Amino acid sequence: MNKKQLAIFEGRKIRRLWDEEKQKWYFSVIDIIAVLTEQPDFKKSKSYWTTLKSRLKNEGSELVTKCDQLKLQSADGKFYKTDVADVETLLRLIQSVPSPKAEPVKLWLAKVGYERMQEISDPEKALNRGRDYWQRMGRSKKWIQQRMMGQEIRNKLTDYWKDNEVKEKDGYAILTNIIHQEWSDLSIKEHKNLKRLKTQNLRDHMTDAELVFTALAELSTRQIAESMKTKGLEKNKIPARKGGRIAKNARKELENKTGKKIVSGESFLQFPKSNKKLNEKIKGVRERDYE
Repeated sequence: MNKKQLAIFEGRKIRRLWDEEKQKWYFSVIDIIAVLTEQPDFKKSKSYWTTLKSRLKNEGSELVTKCDQLKLQSADGKFYKTDVADVETLLRLIQSVPSPKAEPVKLWLAKVGYERMQEISDPEKALNRGRDYWQRMGRSKKWIQQRMMGQEIRNKLTDYWKDNEVKEKDGYAILTNIIHQEWSDLSIKEHKNLKRLKTQNLRDHMTDAELVFTALAELSTRQIAESMKTKGLEKNKIPARKGGRIAKNARKELENKTGKKIVSGESFLQFPKSNKKLNEKIKGVRERDYE
């Protein structure tokens, strides 16, 4: 998940997260319930949702099962697992809540979906929005160009997975982590910890070099998978490892030539700090014997 944003409906904050893999927004159900019931008290909105969820389950409704749980930031600044749902599920859920706000909320959610449909029909709008987003974050033109190139390579890889029996939610994450660990010697979680990131998108905080090697690993993975015609999660783990290994070998060769490490604790946070334990892991990581 990335692009964590607050949406505003009639002055009320609604937490949401953008799922890059599924290309859709997920909204906090409790925040939507609070708007519908016009209830500012979080505990009462949560209690309403708990009761409604129980009733829907008893009625055999599939709506509850279509809700996911993601970590969203609470009023105390901490992140807790929260029930979330996409636009389609919320539009159906709203019908279960008697409220004069139902229609305005439906229109608002439909507008969110419509804006996304515009981007799908005209990809240039999405590209321009992404470019503007990174420019506002202070990224250089060179960095933005590399980030967008890497995203295009990433999209082609996930398209291959989608067409070859890899399940989006868990399968993509597993394969992506394999690729990343192969080329960088760190899992995605460890790399984020090294950069002191929490909910931020790792790629949005990569250096130019990290973006290039990530792209090389994913490009290699897709081309190997296409040549092997791999299908399903287990078989696609093979090209994931091989593709990541190609980028790792290139990384090590460059590091030997320059004497500089590619995997970095640098980020675009205001005051990034190094993680000593993970830095030591990078320096002291033992070579694996690949045949």
